[in-house]
Amino acid sequence: MNRHLFFIALAAIITFVSCAPPTREIDRAYVAEIETAWAEREARLTAEDGWLTLTGLFWLEPGANPVGSAGDAAVRLPAGPDEAAGLVLGDDGTVTLIPFPGADLTVNGGTAVEQTLATDASGSPDMLRTGRLLFYLIARGDRVGVRVKDPEAPTRRDFHGLERYPIDPAFRVTATFEPYPEPVEVAIPTVIGEPSLMLAPGLLEFDIDGETVTLEPYISAPGDRDLFIVFRDATSGDTTYGAGRFLDAELIEGSSEVVLDFNLATNPPCAFTPFATCPLPTLENTLSVPIEAGEKYSGPEH
Repeated sequence: MNRHLFFIALAAIITFVSCAPPTREIDRAYVAEIETAWAEREARLTAEDGWLTLTGLFWLEPGANPVGSAGDAAVRLPAGPDEAAGLVLGDDGTVTLIPFPGADLTVNGGTAVEQTLATDASGSPDMLRTGRLLFYLIARGDRVGVRVKDPEAPTRRDFHGLERYPIDPAFRVTATFEPYPEPVEVAIPTVIGEPSLMLAPGLLEFDIDGETVTLEPYISAPGDRDLFIVFRDATSGDTTYGAGRFLDAELIEGSSEVVLDFNLATNPPCAFTPFATCPLPTLENTLSVPIEAGEKYSGPEH
């Protein structure tokens, strides 16, 4: 290369470098906060009773439902005695436990006796154990089911960590909360086809990717300040879970501003097991913009 061409090329390189955008530094404390939150999430998922241990969901029929490892058990356990107990579903929706001799069955850590069992609708379901296995009742609409968890489940044994986008402060946005006159009961679709009723206190409006969008959060009871958001965006089914993701936020008393940090967006339990009963995003919570932050997904769709 002659000297003239060399200096032209050198000038072009200098111009390109000087015009390149500066590398953005992310606050270390913020990064540490996000990393801690993700470490805690993985710890919950991989715990001995975490979502990765779920091995079965069995809907009870009216009358007696045998529980055990026998092939004809209505509630099939992956290990343990052939016949551990009977669960009797009454016409009023209550479930009575009939423990079988020699099953070494416990309820909430104590010896199992014939008793009515609480479902998760109570906020504190009765926990039954036999050997390493844990199972308990869930109520979904008019149906009552049994969830079975096994710490030796393949989903837990073969878990290799969560996939997620690099931390990006641009996806930590401030939304304006616009409350409804009163919380509205909303029927949320679920993966089991039976809607779940939730309370919506208002709308969250914010700008992202140059567009103004809204999301409708949910609360557990009137006056609750913890917000739960189920959303889908332009990444869903591509780099993130197709059925949407979850995000938690908080209403601050006396303020109309709510921080939405999509770096903490998580996959629903259904991304890890086919035995969950996850809510799905409504049409109102389906965004046309891509949210390239938080948890990613490249596994099978359940």
